[in-house]
Amino acid sequence: MIRIVVADDEEMIRTAIVSLLAMEGDLEVVAQADNGSDAVSLVRRHVPEIVLLDLEMPPTDGIEAATQILRSAPDTRAVLMTRHARPGVLRRAMAAGITGFVPKSTSVSRLAEVLRDVAAGRRYVDPELAAQALNADACPLTDRELDALRLTRTHASVQQIAETLHLAEGTVRNYLSSAMAKTQSESRHAAAEVAWQQGWI
Repeated sequence: MIRIVVADDEEMIRTAIVSLLAMEGDLEVVAQADNGSDAVSLVRRHVPEIVLLDLEMPPTDGIEAATQILRSAPDTRAVLMTRHARPGVLRRAMAAGITGFVPKSTSVSRLAEVLRDVAAGRRYVDPELAAQALNADACPLTDRELDALRLTRTHASVQQIAETLHLAEGTVRNYLSSAMAKTQSESRHAAAEVAWQQGWI
């Protein structure tokens, strides 16, 4: 039996996936969550073979949730679902150790096959998403610039960003100014939006 935790903030989609996977004799959904933080906690509690994560979830996205999960439960394999595959997202997902990447338009029967493959140790990336990733621009931003933009998207102030990253406010402003220049943006919020649209954060 392949044990799975499912996390998606859209209740209708999540419950449909859970109900349909329950019809597969070798798949068992042991828990479900509507946000990334709960997904992390549930995986720690149940230690499933697979966690199936939506890309866009509050308060952290599926990639960040997967990063935390794989750090604390390295034997669990992560599969990411997305409705909109932004350029760069697949690269981030692969770098985070995610072993499956599927669009939400995937049929449940195909999803079940993917989950079985991933549980058996194989990697699966939807071909169309892979093609998009190959055409994506490389990210010109440093890790610290990305951290600052990621927090900017949460509407954190410069002071709050500095406190979270354990940096001086002047240093944070320098990172944000550099990110604005590299993305040709007029504000830190615009730079964060560019980075999000490109899938860099």
